[in-house]
Amino acid sequence: MTDSANPILRQGDTCWQIRRASRMAVVIDAADYFALVHDAVQKARHSVMLIGWDFDTRIPLDRPAEDGEVPNRLGKFLNWIAANRPEVQIHVLRWNLGAINALGRGTTPLVILDWMTNDRIHFKLDAAHPVGSAHHQKIVVIDDTLAFCGGIDITADRWDTREHLDDHPQRVRPTTKRRYGPWHDVSTAVEGEVAQALGELARERWRRATGETLQPPQPQESLWPDNLEPLLCDVDLAISRTAPEYDDREALHEIEALYLSGIAAARRTIYIESQYFASRRIADAIAARLGRPDSPEIVVINPVSAEGWLEEEVMGSSRARLLNLVRQADRHDRFRLYTPVTAGGQPIYVHAKVMVVDDRLLKVGSSNLNNRSLGFDTECDISAEAGPDDVVIQRQILKLRNDLLAEHLGVTQDRLDGALAAADGSLIATIEALRTNGRSLVPFEIPDLNVVEASLFDENELLDPERPSSRWRSLRRGMRSLIPGL
Repeated sequence: MTDSANPILRQGDTCWQIRRASRMAVVIDAADYFALVHDAVQKARHSVMLIGWDFDTRIPLDRPAEDGEVPNRLGKFLNWIAANRPEVQIHVLRWNLGAINALGRGTTPLVILDWMTNDRIHFKLDAAHPVGSAHHQKIVVIDDTLAFCGGIDITADRWDTREHLDDHPQRVRPTTKRRYGPWHDVSTAVEGEVAQALGELARERWRRATGETLQPPQPQESLWPDNLEPLLCDVDLAISRTAPEYDDREALHEIEALYLSGIAAARRTIYIESQYFASRRIADAIAARLGRPDSPEIVVINPVSAEGWLEEEVMGSSRARLLNLVRQADRHDRFRLYTPVTAGGQPIYVHAKVMVVDDRLLKVGSSNLNNRSLGFDTECDISAEAGPDDVVIQRQILKLRNDLLAEHLGVTQDRLDGALAAADGSLIATIEALRTNGRSLVPFEIPDLNVVEASLFDENELLDPERPSSRWRSLRRGMRSLIPGL
């Protein structure tokens, strides 16, 4: 039962604002997300704001990738909007260091140069962050009426369907057509006052990056996609942020406070999807709960390994150490970390950032369970909390959690619901009853750390810092000659 006297979502603490949404949907995997963005941007009447860690102008949004009357590839599509919707202003804001990756992306630099001479497409790089910090938010705002916020970047190697086939013919890189592996991701679509608040956030990011103040658009009619079923209607949603201290901005740690508050408030279950499990603060909080007799079950879904050798060495070694800490505290056998696999046993990369606490809290956003997401990078998460009498919201929160679990286990919703009922609601017992040798969840086994990994764990303050530090600032002089704008 929800404790109405102690809400998890507290404005000024675990969130920035709590605003009303006429509709809210959770969008699972990028095939649906890209298609929805492609459709929704065409309905814009005043403004489109794209705020991201990365954008790749070459990628097709709908697949198959053939262009119709409306172009499909991101760069050509935005050019078409600018040419055919003269009243619409498009603002694209991208993390400045992430833009270095675009230099070798075929036509991407040419498209960006074209944007920079277009009076309706405004493209800027955001350098308003401490050295080494990343702008990691992934937000699309259309007319302050409809917004998308979550973990999906509009870039290459992200598109996949919920089937996560071993070898999907459309899962290819935009120029080389080289295949990439299955990818799981989650975002949200929101309408109403909360979309307006995300517009405020996006314009503030633009102001800090460029010095230019953008005016909000006039109120518009609904832009909600016809084929998108809401998860929740007429609901209060919270926006939570992470941002490091920079210039006159104080540090923001609302997302860290939200994770910790959710872990403390849980009674029966916590379900988490995250790219990493590398935050000492979160691991300590989980360990503290697991040591108590009233501990909830905690299930974490991670990829089997991080992208890239160095990232895996740092994040993988952190995960191994922290899992040992958590498992030592798990006196009542209520913690599991699983990785999803395809029907053929291929690992599915988990890029989603989701937390579900009991039937009470749903959080989706850009933040991972690592130090950077909780204090060093910029992040944005959306959350809904059910009150003690909000039976509909409680049911829908569990529906979303169970939908994700059914996808990972490769079973129907009915079969998952039956297994949950037979297990008296136990997530761990349900997962263990439904696991197979095909499409399924696999328990993560802690690898032995080699000498390099053990030493990198001791040095991960440099690569996964909790807060801006003098060690990062000391790199500025050496990096300035390599990266303009630092």
